[in-house]
Amino acid sequence: MDRKSQSTTEKGITLVGLGPGPFEALTLEAWQWLESLETLYLRTSHHPTVPHFPEALKWVSFDGLSVEAIVEQVLRLGQLPGGMTYAVPGHPFLGEATCPAIAQSAAEAGIPVRVIAGVSYLEPTLQALGLEGTLPDLALRDALSLAQRQTPGFSSSAAALVTQISSPELACAVQQVLMMVYPGDHSVQWVSGVGTAEAKVAAFSLAGLGRQRFPDTGVSLFIPPLGKNASFESFQEVVARLRAPDGCPWDREQTHLSLRPFLIEETYEALDALDRGDMGELAEELGDLLL
Repeated sequence: MDRKSQSTTEKGITLVGLGPGPFEALTLEAWQWLESLETLYLRTSHHPTVPHFPEALKWVSFDGLSVEAIVEQVLRLGQLPGGMTYAVPGHPFLGEATCPAIAQSAAEAGIPVRVIAGVSYLEPTLQALGLEGTLPDLALRDALSLAQRQTPGFSSSAAALVTQISSPELACAVQQVLMMVYPGDHSVQWVSGVGTAEAKVAAFSLAGLGRQRFPDTGVSLFIPPLGKNASFESFQEVVARLRAPDGCPWDREQTHLSLRPFLIEETYEALDALDRGDMGELAEELGDLLL
């Protein structure tokens, strides 16, 4: 049953993935659904499929709104007679922050949700970067939700892909968050026009992110790992290996109480490095203290 033939009293939310960019990547199911609509709500109007929408289709954009504000609007509209359709770039549940939040809140409110999948950003972006099949670990984050954090929230020992950077202001906000962990000279790559003949990749330092000329549509940012042992997760792995059944016999025997003398000793060494203003040694001593 298509959208126009549904009961006018039926509520509900339909989440549609518009694909990574080119109109040709829009699925047949998504196109048929768009043709059946009177009004469509968009996360952003900066998407290459928008000019190709059916002529009779009216659309409203949520450009500039936060994740929370979008979720609130979608839930409100989803409870009206006839429900609503909300469309996002890429796939609704891959590198997309608003749709998972909408689905969870709708389930709690008893609002039906239908999902029309789309091609994600991941495959064409990795292809543009020449990284297909070379990344054992990859963190995928939506720029809108990342910009609301104080720290990245993913391991710097793995590569990361930040999707849907849709404005210079959002790019600067993402940059600020990333630089809480990554140095300014860390090399990153900017990917635009994925899936099209106009796909472009530009490399620059993280500190230069906010100075990049912004394309007409959203872009993705690829962040290579800092290093194999550059994160707290790497530290946890070292400790776990030392204390594993086949690990170091001495470490396996230690308890909090047996480590007490070392805790006192390392604390004094960390304080000494701090008093002398030796930041390199302080970092080393803080590592010993943490261990």
